[in-house]
Amino acid sequence: MNPPSSIDKTRVLDVKPLRCLSPVFTSPSDMSSVSTPQPSPFVCVSPTGPFPTGVSSFFPFVAPNETTQQQIPSRVLPGRCVGADRLAVNETTSQQTPTGVRPGRSVGADGVDVNDVQDSSTGRKKKKLNKPMEVVDVEPLLNQLIASFKLVDLDQVKKADGDKEVVRRILLVFDLFRRRMTQIDESRNGSGSGTRPDLIASNLMRKKEVRTNQTKRIGNVSGIEVGDIFFFRMELCLVGLHSPSMSGIDYISSKLTIDQEPLAVSIVSAGGYDDDGGGGDGDLLVYTGQGGVQRKDGKMFDQKLEGGNLALEKSLHRGNVVRVIRGVRDVANPTGKIYIYDGLYKIRESWVEKTKLDCNVFKYKLLRVPGQPEAFKVWKTIQQWKDGVASRVGVILPDLTSGAESQPVCLVNDVDDEKGPAYFTYIPSLKYSKPFLMPRPSPGCHCVGGCQPGDSNCPCIQRNGGFLPYSSLGVLMSYKTSIHECYSACLCPPNCRNRMSQGGPRVRLEVFKTKNRGWGLRSRDPIRGGSFICEYAGEVTDVGNDSGNNYIFDATHIYESLEGIPDYNDESWKVPFPLIISAKNGGNVARFMNHSCSPNVYWKLVVRESNNEAYYHIAFFSIRHIPPMQELTYDYGIDKADHRRKQCLCGSLNCRRYFY
Repeated sequence: MNPPSSIDKTRVLDVKPLRCLSPVFTSPSDMSSVSTPQPSPFVCVSPTGPFPTGVSSFFPFVAPNETTQQQIPSRVLPGRCVGADRLAVNETTSQQTPTGVRPGRSVGADGVDVNDVQDSSTGRKKKKLNKPMEVVDVEPLLNQLIASFKLVDLDQVKKADGDKEVVRRILLVFDLFRRRMTQIDESRNGSGSGTRPDLIASNLMRKKEVRTNQTKRIGNVSGIEVGDIFFFRMELCLVGLHSPSMSGIDYISSKLTIDQEPLAVSIVSAGGYDDDGGGGDGDLLVYTGQGGVQRKDGKMFDQKLEGGNLALEKSLHRGNVVRVIRGVRDVANPTGKIYIYDGLYKIRESWVEKTKLDCNVFKYKLLRVPGQPEAFKVWKTIQQWKDGVASRVGVILPDLTSGAESQPVCLVNDVDDEKGPAYFTYIPSLKYSKPFLMPRPSPGCHCVGGCQPGDSNCPCIQRNGGFLPYSSLGVLMSYKTSIHECYSACLCPPNCRNRMSQGGPRVRLEVFKTKNRGWGLRSRDPIRGGSFICEYAGEVTDVGNDSGNNYIFDATHIYESLEGIPDYNDESWKVPFPLIISAKNGGNVARFMNHSCSPNVYWKLVVRESNNEAYYHIAFFSIRHIPPMQELTYDYGIDKADHRRKQCLCGSLNCRRYFY
């Protein structure tokens, strides 16, 4: 369109700004800003001072308790954004949506650990505590984790193409650091501060090049198995399963292909569009392309055959496989999602479809490549059991606990004709003949509404080093060797966050018959890393397994630290007493947990005090995210008595060939 020949420059357009900002005037310190009869004079102050009376310094130009500060190197301030390695945690980051982002997705919609910062007793978001601004240096913690898991100076080969061990260590460092950041932020800002520890962790790790599988490839990714689950989009990025943190389509640029055509490598179907995961067997996916812009006036633009859409179209004609990651709702955290790697698919068909908003979108029909392990199909089957649509094969007892646990524990055998394990009495907790004596009485808390993060007056929080050890989701955030929970003398309710192990299992566990290791334990529900699973119930004894008792937990064994580092203030690595538990005659589901040299579960010592007595318990937590129906195992430890060892059948790559 050609510009007009003449422009009337005398016209003044009535232009209104999108947002009006009013200046803030300071008030004298002895007068209320609400009741000041005369307006205060306007004061113009340099960001770095000096500051007149009544005007305080503001971050990031001047840090708290300092006069000047030009930069804050490698520090995270819970509540402010100060750069790539110092992420905004209380403010909404203004990001321009990159090309290829599917409408309906937002920065915080995927993988947000929202319930980690909610009040466990009410479920409501709490107001931020009005505490002084404080800079927390977190890089030393991350550096120590990276060093402990041998990820310092990761060589270029491992960065480009990882393996199972490197992927495992990177994900573990990410999750441990993320959980610790959640704990630190809650203690300073309270629940509901809006922190994104997942972004803090991923940004710092990417900056330090602690990631793998950076070379994009068509097909499976080294170190990641079909069926693996993830609770954060950033985890997909760090291990190279799906590189974009927001876009649903990942592809190889045309500049990097021989025939100069873009090719799709992976897609995430997580509800941003009206994707159809149809097909009763779960092997079919109808995927909606990316792009299209909906304006405020409701007008919708058609999608274009470019970027990821073009890559999917070219992959259809080339016949190459595409990785599919399916996102499902996290039942334990309704605002979050769980991402399931469902394996390789092939695009069979594409077409253009008009939506209800009268715009054109691209549709792609994908079929799963046969011969792969079941992944998303397992989730569909479990849902059918729950809905009563399909019957479960091999169920011996619907509830092994006979109502002793809040969640029923199913007994299943679909391997042979054995009708169940040897008889035992189900008891949900530990039986003591005599508790351990404490050197001095320990007062209980007065937290009627439950212990809250940041409450420095709570004696139970003080015993845990000033932090609540659990998130509201039951995720362990503490690195300490022992956890001090509330007990009978405390006034907090049973659902207090600091009583996490006292309510029994929170996931649907089941005892099942394995193919070669007797009875085992698994969960129908997905388990996120650090989640409480169950405690080891039985009778405290001073006799080990010399008598042939196979149902023994022995804390005197030597156990490898799975967290890499202890808490800064916790120098103890050993359990301070010889605790031996026998579950031969009476116990709970933990007695069925088998040994593995590469376990997915580990244990912590939980202390519950009463007056001058202490009751010690063994609580099990997940090391990493565990998909449904995967066997739960822990390391039985090493004993100096060689005659106690038995042949190990765990089948892991790191198998020691025997256990105790």
